[in-house]
Amino acid sequence: MQPVLEMEAPDEDFTLWPTGSFEPYGFLVLDGRLTPEDVGSAVWRIAGANEEAPEEGELTDPLDAFLYGLLTAEDLIAHGGFRVTDTATGAVFAPGCCNGLEEWRDWLEVTDGSGKARFGHGRVPQAERLDGVVRLTADVEAEDSAVIELPVDELRRLLAGAEQDLRDFVRLAGGWAERRLPGQAAAVTAALARALDLAERADPA
Repeated sequence: MQPVLEMEAPDEDFTLWPTGSFEPYGFLVLDGRLTPEDVGSAVWRIAGANEEAPEEGELTDPLDAFLYGLLTAEDLIAHGGFRVTDTATGAVFAPGCCNGLEEWRDWLEVTDGSGKARFGHGRVPQAERLDGVVRLTADVEAEDSAVIELPVDELRRLLAGAEQDLRDFVRLAGGWAERRLPGQAAAVTAALARALDLAERADPA
């Protein structure tokens, strides 16, 4: 199980920091082992997905304007999700259209809640708990869909590993931001943690 960010190809006019090259709708695995260019691509993608134009005349610096939505929006998104690969069969369970890493905790509904969750549309991936086993169906609307089955406890272990990968990515991105965006490093790192639903949660009243 890997956390993946759905990518696009950065605009050739984007010059605020170096980025890698990606095909549209491909996935970038988020973990603590990314190159600086891949971290730059991930930050570009997440910031771009939350881009919001400031009020006219409010910001004149291109960097501040590009980061405005990421740093000010209340609800952030990060297109992608968790991808599961069965190394024995080659079957792949990947997030569908409009799923987001900000929703990754929906997996906890599968292990410890209602027992079922869907992760996107177009191609409709579904995870369902059945008598101690979780069935991952790559597309419930396709008769010949790939299916992966694994014990609930194994899924819990995989989820913990995927969450750690996200935390490792945020830590890596924080170091990248200190070098590339020193004036906004703390704010950008905190925003990435919020976009990936890793920010500390307030205790319920």
